[in-house]
Amino acid sequence: MTRIISGAAGGTTLTSVDGNGTRPTTDRVKEALFSSLESYGVVHGAHVLDLYAGSGSLGVESASRGAASVDLVESADRAAAVAQRNADLVNRVLGWTAVRVHRTKVETYLDRVAPELTWDLVLMDPPYTVREDGVVAVLAALETRLAEGAVVVVERSARTPEPAWPAWLERFSDKKYGETRLWFLEPVVESDVESDVDSDGDSAGEASAD
Repeated sequence: MTRIISGAAGGTTLTSVDGNGTRPTTDRVKEALFSSLESYGVVHGAHVLDLYAGSGSLGVESASRGAASVDLVESADRAAAVAQRNADLVNRVLGWTAVRVHRTKVETYLDRVAPELTWDLVLMDPPYTVREDGVVAVLAALETRLAEGAVVVVERSARTPEPAWPAWLERFSDKKYGETRLWFLEPVVESDVESDVDSDGDSAGEASAD
């Protein structure tokens, strides 16, 4: 049994996907994940994208905690149907449609979604069958889709190697909980480098020759 841990719908029991086709995030890991995300200030008011959503547990948790909108993307019919039930449940509690389910492949969704749409938080928990190069390919498709200050979380088995992240993303944290590892990523910010050369062409801090 899984539940919403905190927020407007806190304590609400969620429907789980039967069988072994999905790998639900445990409540322990989910609680630790959202504790970190809230400390970063990226949940309340955020536009959230939950890729490989499964039952939608992470996405609806975001909505319960005050996310402005949540898109759940799941291709498996059974899992998407469960995600829809959980989305409907949380939307009823909230009194408006915060969570939407997209029954399609992740790659297809990112290819077809409106180009001006961006997200503040991306949650990505791909099946173990998705290799590291597949993870990187999906991340590459997000390059123009992230808002300023966005955070991407990739959940993987603790036994899998760290993917070779795209050059425009950098890892700023990772956490391990038993068999689960969470990678926290953010877009690389190219800060303006102050010139050490003054208007006369002299290096700052150096005296000009007499």
